[in-house]
Amino acid sequence: MFKKFDSKDLVEPRVKTTPENVKEATEGLFQCKMTLPAAAKHCGMTQKEMKMIFWEYLKYNPISYEQVEQVT
Repeated sequence: MFKKFDSKDLVEPRVKTTPENVKEATEGLFQCKMTLPAAAKHCGMTQKEMKMIFWEYLKYNPISYEQVEQVT
């Protein structure tokens, strides 16, 4: 009734943490295009590590809010 499966298929491959991945993830978090779990997975980090990296990003990078005009 149930197909046999290999337990190796349940584990996702480890993503290598690179500066490019971290930059994409922190910018995605800042612009609300990524969630914390998705950003951590994108970088190959734990959620706690990603939180610490993001707090450092907020501390040392200038605020870059885009002005949004309200149309009524």
